Amino acid sequence: MVSIVRIAALAGLGISLTGAMAGCSSITNHRGYILDETLVASVQPGLDNQQSVRGTLGQPTMVSQFGDPVWYYVTSRTQQAPFRQPRIDQHNVIAVHFDAAGNVSSTTRSGIDQVARIDPESDATPTLGRERGFLEDLFGNIGTVGTGAPTGP
Repeated sequence: MVSIVRIAALAGLGISLTGAMAGCSSITNHRGYILDETLVASVQPGLDNQQSVRGTLGQPTMVSQFGDPVWYYVTSRTQQAPFRQPRIDQHNVIAVHFDAAGNVSSTTRSGIDQVARIDPESDATPTLGRERGFLEDLFGNIGTVGTGAPTGP
């Protein structure tokens, strides 16, 4: 009888530890275009145009607004540990460049090496000019309002 209780207690402890370890694992999240290497490799400069690229790769994530048309397909995979901010683990950008006639002129690819990590300086935005205190902000305009010549009859 004692051995059955001990086995049940150990099994319960094992299940509890497994559940706790699963709760502490990282969360993986895929964002953007789902990359298919076979489809990307099938886009050929000189052979494809905008219509065939849209049929093969689908709607682009972004389209250039200036210069020659460029379609961007962006994909990111983020990892997030418990109680932490997500961080980018993998990042790919496929750029399909078109000429003026709408034919593919080239394709380029960039990765996480092109991602800029920006850390804000603080909660306040630094500005140029003199620093004013609370009382200067509160009473700074006294005597400056209404100093012009009187108007009216």
